[in-house]
Amino acid sequence: MCRIAGILYPGISAEAIEESVRQMCQLLKHGGPDDEGIYTSSKFNLTLGHRRLSIIDLSKCGHQPMAYNNGRYYISYNGELYNYLELKDELRTAGCSFHTNSDTEVILAAFSIWGTKAFAKFNGMFAFALLDNETAELFLVRDPNGIKPLYYALTKDGIVFASEIKAFKRIPDLQTKGSDWQVFLMAYGHLPEPITTLQDVKPLAKGTYLQYFIDRSTYSIEAYNQYRYTEQITDRNEAIQLVSDTLEQAVKRHLIADAPIGVFLSGGLDSSIIALLANENKKVDLNTVSIFFDEAKYSEKQFQDSLQNRITANKYQYLLKESDFHNHLPEIFNSMDMPSCDGINTWFISKIAKESGLKAVLSGIGGDELFGGYPSFKRIDTTLLLQKMPDISLISGRYIGHRRFKRLQYLTIDGATGMYLFLRGQFVPSEIAKELNANESEIWNILRESPVVPAINDLSNKNQASWLEMNLYMQNQLLRDADVMSMAHGLEIRVPFLDKEFVKLALSIKSDIKYPGQYGKQLLIDAFKDRLPESVWKRPKMGFAFPFREWLLNNEYAKMHNASYIKFKKGNMHWSQFLTLMLIENNGQA
Repeated sequence: MCRIAGILYPGISAEAIEESVRQMCQLLKHGGPDDEGIYTSSKFNLTLGHRRLSIIDLSKCGHQPMAYNNGRYYISYNGELYNYLELKDELRTAGCSFHTNSDTEVILAAFSIWGTKAFAKFNGMFAFALLDNETAELFLVRDPNGIKPLYYALTKDGIVFASEIKAFKRIPDLQTKGSDWQVFLMAYGHLPEPITTLQDVKPLAKGTYLQYFIDRSTYSIEAYNQYRYTEQITDRNEAIQLVSDTLEQAVKRHLIADAPIGVFLSGGLDSSIIALLANENKKVDLNTVSIFFDEAKYSEKQFQDSLQNRITANKYQYLLKESDFHNHLPEIFNSMDMPSCDGINTWFISKIAKESGLKAVLSGIGGDELFGGYPSFKRIDTTLLLQKMPDISLISGRYIGHRRFKRLQYLTIDGATGMYLFLRGQFVPSEIAKELNANESEIWNILRESPVVPAINDLSNKNQASWLEMNLYMQNQLLRDADVMSMAHGLEIRVPFLDKEFVKLALSIKSDIKYPGQYGKQLLIDAFKDRLPESVWKRPKMGFAFPFREWLLNNEYAKMHNASYIKFKKGNMHWSQFLTLMLIENNGQA
């Protein structure tokens, strides 16, 4: 796990480019505290930069940017390849030789043999830049789930890329702010891809690669792996066995590390399953990291303890107090790469994991999205019926005080966008217009035009909910916040539920056996019921929640945002809405 950056500007001196990339890497140091590397090609006026967090092959042999095949190929890579040992054996048979124990070298060797077809063979989380000196081509590649971030800007001079938006601060020509990001933040609570805070900087779409032809200064973007809901598995008992076996293998793969590794244990179903499976791998000295609170209704300590009694692990359990929140809130805001109403919880637990000596942790992200753990799965049938109502009826919801009724008007936006904003939206267009001193019709136009999402009405109702949660909520909020907030502490988060083989399996299970049941995620429960404490799988869902409202009301930093704070204190605003307005004000001052 690392941070990467690079510039290809044929019309600018190699020395100037290298200095800019060094400065970009310095801004990314938090995500790669162990080592720094630079490769500059004077021939192409290109520099690849790298900040390293050493987890696999801790020796100097893992240094990047890494060369292969006598310097024909160079790579700057962020991520983990969980099937690299199997690929390594296959590549040896194909005639490749290796000089390191790193997964980085496997990527280079795979590309030397299979070209761009190699990307679909990788099972992992990754974002990398790979240069072919012989063909004068630069490739930017991102994993199929979009777990690892990669941003780029195409300019008249060439191309710039980096793992975080903040790295682009060192590129003066790319400082123009996006004109509409505040609108999206207020509507979604995050910035949905391809929106960023910078006008000319975009994320590379997940499961795609950008191929830049240096000699011609042209490029193409191709998809190499896109998941599909196939619903091929129709037998419930078979599905239960496959879920158990495939997730067990996924967790085993995700435990590959040469550095201390652990599991985030919230006490919920997903993290408990991951911890149990990790505990069964006796090759790993397991660590668990948990947070609990004095505020009883938010604390999950009893569930954490019941699971701890089933496993053998070093337990790092931390009482997070309100004073911790007050002391660190400004620092947390500064850690955000792009504004988001979420991620504070991940910042704290990542801090604790790092201070406990860990370099990587496993998380339960993905279980809710794949198996129906969110309220949206129960509400999707009603949502689809409501979307068929006349627009005039839906718009009338704006005159009703409750947030959910106000959000009815979002269903006048066709397809997945309207459904998502109805189910999860924060502010409605009239509120956004008022806060931003804008015209409401302009707000509607902005939200109707972007992001462009595919039609999903060919999926079953529950799979439509799954698609929304996977591709909008998880992609743009959970995964992005998990990456940024963990890497702020130089910590890697791994997500076994998003293992390539497990995702393919989950999407192949027929809806009418995957989702029904007495409890949410019933199929997942049944796959591990015999190993889980009953108190864990029978408990009501809480999510990884903090006492945010109570703490924000007492926070001096929050009180500085006077007008919004007054509304929040009166109960006219959810804590996440208030946090969003704070972020807009802070970014406006930046």
